[in-house]
Amino acid sequence: SLLRSSAGSMGIEPLIRAVVFDWDGTLLDSYRAGTHAYQKMFAAFGKSCDEARLKRIYSPNWHIVYKKMGIAKKDWPRADRLWRQHYRSHSPELVPAARGVLQTLQLRGYRLGLITSGNRSRVLRELKRFRLDKSFEVKLFCEQGGRNKPDPAVLHLALRRLRAAPAECAYVGDAPEDIEMARRAGVLSIAVFGPYPTHARLRRARAKYLLQDLSEILPILEKNKG
Repeated sequence: SLLRSSAGSMGIEPLIRAVVFDWDGTLLDSYRAGTHAYQKMFAAFGKSCDEARLKRIYSPNWHIVYKKMGIAKKDWPRADRLWRQHYRSHSPELVPAARGVLQTLQLRGYRLGLITSGNRSRVLRELKRFRLDKSFEVKLFCEQGGRNKPDPAVLHLALRRLRAAPAECAYVGDAPEDIEMARRAGVLSIAVFGPYPTHARLRRARAKYLLQDLSEILPILEKNKG
């Protein structure tokens, strides 16, 4: 199978048995909520940012967005608070295939993890709302690891907690930073197009698999079960 990889001198090829997901844009369609929160937050700093401009400067690392909009570093904590405040006025929904994919992977015995750049309180609230708080054995948020994607440290931490070797794990995300993190960690990279404006960069990210829809992950992983 394409998903098998060498496990050393014994010639054993481990199966993928753990799947770690990104949250925003991969499982949750939070683009509208996030865009609205950015626009309201920037307005509080006297800055205008229409959707077209935000698409041009978007990064899952929000500090890059702040820099491009000229928000001084000393004001980032206030910007974070305002963003979260405005985001809370929205109730984003899961991407259409998300619940079914997670349920199917659980039934098939995969160990599931979540690594998100979102803050812990916000993402936990959303997981609880969708009754997905028990779906992931490992959940890691922006407060953990100390470094943003694509630094692989947080994915290495997830692998340790899942007790899985890199060759036994797939990481699924919608941004090129997700794919680079997976590659740097030695994990199978699966990119999926989501609602965020990352498609052009995602095509250039050289993921092992590039999916139009999250549901396409099921036959890919099923191949790996031999």
